[in-house]
Amino acid sequence: MPFVTQIQIVWTIVVMIIFLAIVLWAWSGRRKESFNDAANIPLEEEEFLEEEVSSAEVNEENLNA
Repeated sequence: MPFVTQIQIVWTIVVMIIFLAIVLWAWSGRRKESFNDAANIPLEEEEFLEEEVSSAEVNEENLNA
């Protein structure tokens, strides 16, 4: 078997092991809370922006009064 073929086989096995390790890490129960927190970041930013818009509107009304 040529040397290049052996390198390709080893590389495929290494990449497959890395992929499986990432999948197991992502699906582990210990990561659930941090992934839920990360999933809620866009919602928190949206609420923050809504608060900023409403406070800016109040400031404009106070300046016009």
